[in-house]
Amino acid sequence: MPDPVTSKLTRLLFGALAYISLAIGLIAIVVPGLPTTEFILLAAWAATKSSPRLSAWLENHRLFGPILSNWRNGKIVARRAKVSATLSMLLCAGLMLVMLDHGWPVYLAIAGMSLGNLWIWSRPESVPQPS
Repeated sequence: MPDPVTSKLTRLLFGALAYISLAIGLIAIVVPGLPTTEFILLAAWAATKSSPRLSAWLENHRLFGPILSNWRNGKIVARRAKVSATLSMLLCAGLMLVMLDHGWPVYLAIAGMSLGNLWIWSRPESVPQPS
């Protein structure tokens, strides 16, 4: 685990990043198109630098704990999370195409979701077994 940051201002900034990322991650659970996992990973990283209490809470959380453990033990993203993220992004892209004007911001958002989806699917789903 990284050493906690010693500067009070730096700890405060990392703490703010941790709590803001956690809030966005929690909102992303119910808002299609927002990536939950990435914000939880960012919150956990920032928490290790600012708040041992928040870090421990995230590590022991029934939903977030396994995500963080998988990530720390091989940058693993479970298939269920990949499928969930893909379906969420497809739903969001479909809603944007149906409900919004087809301008460049919509296409940019869809391109960003596509790139994020490609990255998610490039992550391993389990720890590689030694040969």
